[in-house]
Amino acid sequence: MIASIRETQKKYCSRAMAIAIFVGLAFIMAGQKGIGKGLILGTLFSVLNFILMGEMLPFKMNASRTRASVFSLVFILFRYGLMAIPLILALKLEQFNLPAAVAGIFLVQITILGESLINFILPNRRNQL
Repeated sequence: MIASIRETQKKYCSRAMAIAIFVGLAFIMAGQKGIGKGLILGTLFSVLNFILMGEMLPFKMNASRTRASVFSLVFILFRYGLMAIPLILALKLEQFNLPAAVAGIFLVQITILGESLINFILPNRRNQL
């Protein structure tokens, strides 16, 4: 199970980071440095959040119901705090664009939904992606 989680993490995180880097560099080269930096910053924290979710999943599954509930609450509060970091940086520092940071935060989820949509529209390409 751990191997499949790591495989999924590697697949989606790699794709999300590649998209963020290419799109971010395109914005930077077009003179919109704040947008490029904000997108990359948000995506870095999105990837970190996604990895933390996968790494903590086995701990939640092996615990008692009460312990798992408390652990889940503490962990989700920690993850929300982690996701607030790029938002605070984007608000405080002019070198990061806030809407781009928000888009970056959701880039892993957008990548997952995008692949699902592509597989739905083009079912024959499922094995090629």
